[in-house]
Amino acid sequence: MSHNTDTAPSSHGDVTVDELRLADELPGSGATATPDIAEYALRLGDDALILSQQLGWWVAKAPELEEDMALSNIALDLLGHARALLHFAGTASDRSEDDLAFWRDEHEFRNCWLVEQRNGHFGDTIARQFLFSAYQAELYRELQKSTDPTLQAIAAKAEREVRYHLDHAAQWILRLAGGTEESRGKIIVALGDVWPYVDELFVDDELTARLSGVVPAPSSLRAGFDRTVAEVFSEAELNTPQVKPARAEGRSGIHSTLLGHILTEMQWLPRRHPGASW
Repeated sequence: MSHNTDTAPSSHGDVTVDELRLADELPGSGATATPDIAEYALRLGDDALILSQQLGWWVAKAPELEEDMALSNIALDLLGHARALLHFAGTASDRSEDDLAFWRDEHEFRNCWLVEQRNGHFGDTIARQFLFSAYQAELYRELQKSTDPTLQAIAAKAEREVRYHLDHAAQWILRLAGGTEESRGKIIVALGDVWPYVDELFVDDELTARLSGVVPAPSSLRAGFDRTVAEVFSEAELNTPQVKPARAEGRSGIHSTLLGHILTEMQWLPRRHPGASW
């Protein structure tokens, strides 16, 4: 790796990518997003990016070797979703996906609070992943009906992968709930800890109202999410946590104290060596 120590920070966006390869890797690439669609893509891209960063921590730390690979693959899938969505979002402001990932500050991120929550123990990570995957499965299924061809293409590719993420997390919910007294107790507590951050996923606002007909209203996804969760909880003999919703406002750039720590780890290398190349 080399870097030019005289390079000014403003040159950080000087990254070259083979355009043909880019078109193959990013579904629907080539279109330019309107400001509203870019903001919407930024929300979804930030969700996927932050959760991918969180899951990366589990590499070589999962309780089973196979689980190391599974969580790594899920993290890579989410990173692919983030890259496609942030690339599309960046077309509205002439910024690359790397610009958006590494050169924004905390208040500029639009991810939900659920993905910011701590990895904790394995059960905590599975509880967070199960609820987020259940939401994403509904989201991408409906987003394939979008009138925007790029969002439609991204959703079509992502939905197949998210179905696997959901099945993987659901199987672990069943195993942990039906395992030992300790594992059942821990997954019950873990689900109660992340449940307050569910409501934020289904809040309509001015942006989604302006994009009516282009993207699904978040509130319209709640019924499908509730059915999916209820089916797994019923099989696992778990009750829906009875906890108050958190006052989460990630879509407005207001975050928990956890996001700053995640961004510090994720962004330090490109910010320490702007313009670096391999």
